[in-house]
Amino acid sequence: MSWNTFGRALRFTTWGESHGAAIGVVVDGCPPGIALSEEYIQPFLDDRRPGQSRFTTQRREADRVRILSGTFEGRTTGTPISLLIENTDQRPRDYSDMARTYRPGHADYTYDAKYGLRDYRGGGRSSARETAVRVAAGAVARAVIPQVTITVWVAEIGGDAIDPARFDTDEIARNPFFCPDPGAAARWADALDRARKDGSSLGAVVQCAATGVPAGWGAPLYGKLDADLAAAVMSINAVKGVEIGDGFAAARLRGEDNADPMRPGGDAPQFLANHAGGIAGGISTGQPVVVRAAFKPTSSILTPVKSITSDGSATEVRTRGRHDPCVGIRGTPVVAAMMAFTLADHMLLHRAQCG
Repeated sequence: MSWNTFGRALRFTTWGESHGAAIGVVVDGCPPGIALSEEYIQPFLDDRRPGQSRFTTQRREADRVRILSGTFEGRTTGTPISLLIENTDQRPRDYSDMARTYRPGHADYTYDAKYGLRDYRGGGRSSARETAVRVAAGAVARAVIPQVTITVWVAEIGGDAIDPARFDTDEIARNPFFCPDPGAAARWADALDRARKDGSSLGAVVQCAATGVPAGWGAPLYGKLDADLAAAVMSINAVKGVEIGDGFAAARLRGEDNADPMRPGGDAPQFLANHAGGIAGGISTGQPVVVRAAFKPTSSILTPVKSITSDGSATEVRTRGRHDPCVGIRGTPVVAAMMAFTLADHMLLHRAQCG
């Protein structure tokens, strides 16, 4: 069992390796008749594409998506949608020294322990390169739930957080950090330049909010929307923590402070707060669904780190090649994609049970 598939009613299966010929995804369960084209999907991939600034890996990949199946005359047919992205800038020679050396923080040792072999070319299947096709699958999911608007941004880099009072949605597209606070973006540029000069990297916190989600999506106990959303985001490379709503901060509140008071509204209650992140009892409340993801610092750094070889000998690792000084930046569109796919899956599950 390889576990390369995510979702229930709407499912995707990804395939491919970092330095193989191509990567791809098959999306199954998409309803028929939905407008879908390569031109629609491409902008989402462009947000994640490497080499767009000095703050991301300089690997040059166009990440042009091709639809191989599942559409006819610009609309989905209800059959599996196959999407392909070719790898065009592989440099496996950058990893030749890693063939018998485990890189700390990577999946080198664990893949070897599980499978008895590993693809050392950029981590093979464990590489964040796989997330490109998740973004493509997320674009399909967005077409399934056009009533939902998803906004995603970087809220913190290297422990330096944005000022919520300076939050400007329009700023997110104006800088290379997906940052809604121009002051924080300027500070982050300096911090990442210093980290790169030191041969190191920084972590990040990414926040994502989905508005337009009606009350009722999700299910009790073993089909909770927040549980599936947490699993979806936690499956992203380098994510080490996930919060829904206030998350861990809720543990520091009193009950009356953590409540989301309700007042009479029109067709639905008027909520006076959203500490729960738009989900109660595993079911959406109609408020914005909010998730935060903590990305660890990129493990591939030039600073020497103690490690061992596959035969157990002591060594030090300085990772060569092209790497992100902050993997959370390009992880931002991936968080949005997993939010979209989880919501679309739950919309179809809700429709199947409740009509």
